[in-house]
Amino acid sequence: MAIMINTNFRLAKESLRRNRGRTFLSALGIAIGVASIVLILSLTGGINKLISTNDDKNNANLILVRPNNNRDIAKNIVEELSDGNRYAKSNLNLEDVSEIKKIDNVANVAPIAISSASIIANDKTHGPFNVLASNPDLSEVINLPLYKGEHFTDKSQPNAAIIGYDAAMTIYGGPDAITKTFIYNNQRFIVTGVLEKIDEPINYNGTDFDNTILINVDFAKTFESALQIQQINVRTTTTGEVKETAERINGLLSDRKKGTETYQVITGSEDLHPVGSLLSIVSAMLTIVAGISIVVGGVGIMNIMLVSVSERTREIGIRKALGATASNILSQFIFESTILSVSGGIMGFALGYLGAFLIQLVTPFAPHISLEIVLITTIVSLTTGIIFGIYPAIKAASKDPIISLKFYR
Repeated sequence: MAIMINTNFRLAKESLRRNRGRTFLSALGIAIGVASIVLILSLTGGINKLISTNDDKNNANLILVRPNNNRDIAKNIVEELSDGNRYAKSNLNLEDVSEIKKIDNVANVAPIAISSASIIANDKTHGPFNVLASNPDLSEVINLPLYKGEHFTDKSQPNAAIIGYDAAMTIYGGPDAITKTFIYNNQRFIVTGVLEKIDEPINYNGTDFDNTILINVDFAKTFESALQIQQINVRTTTTGEVKETAERINGLLSDRKKGTETYQVITGSEDLHPVGSLLSIVSAMLTIVAGISIVVGGVGIMNIMLVSVSERTREIGIRKALGATASNILSQFIFESTILSVSGGIMGFALGYLGAFLIQLVTPFAPHISLEIVLITTIVSLTTGIIFGIYPAIKAASKDPIISLKFYR
């Protein structure tokens, strides 16, 4: 067996070397498909790692309350990500926040009301920026380190505001913005804190804090009549009774909303961000498209192998005349097509990760390298080589040795 494998490998290497240009182009077809799959899977893994909170110990005692329109998952995800007014029908309110805070094992409760608007500073209009209205518990529920200043508290002036690092750079030309003012919705705010650069545009709160302005929700409701609570973040005292606490919150809201399930209660052990679900759908669709390119590459290999069989008819006749069986010829050509496909797979693997690292230079998504991706690309390459090499191999193995010996190129 070892001798036969060594012989097939040597014959395949010699055949592919004789036609370097043709071999390269055939392998390139597989490489493009494999590179697409590697690029998709590595970036998807990187994004999932960025937004994943399942294994984050900081979110082990986190509970989220969100509006829920009871649509199917796909429609819910698309609407949440694309509809700027997606929470217009939310019936969550500040009274819910107060009642949730009374529940046992609840340490902090922070409502989130996000809008997008421009502001006026130094007689110039800037933005639009995300404007997030919440309460002093926000800094306890979400890790928001400060570059300078302080988070607002119950003793802070009502019009205190905290701005993201990038927002400060845009509005004031630098992060040293403490005591500076701006006007939002005809109200004057004073900056009491600037966030450190977080560089996490995708998170379970649905906002990029680097470009966000934080204001007090109690003050916001005095001048925004249509203030919508888009999410309530709850941090429990302990991690041992998170599920039980979530059930108590669900029961409380059910009583307050008279049984209308227009909300959902999610714990930190579940998918806290819709991007994760959408990403899985998009990744699956893109992988199917990449799979089509693999099939096209496989057809290219089959075509080249058929040409090779035709060109080597006399060689096949000589081998059979010297005692080679049909199975020997069959294994020889399948071995050759597999080597061709695997070579393309290796090239595609390298190209895919190179593309992923280049994308990393312009996005915050670092490529994810895993054994799973290596196994997938290896299996895809081997399977493609075998499947698309079978027909040419059968055609070669079935040639009549006498007729083959009479063949001249």
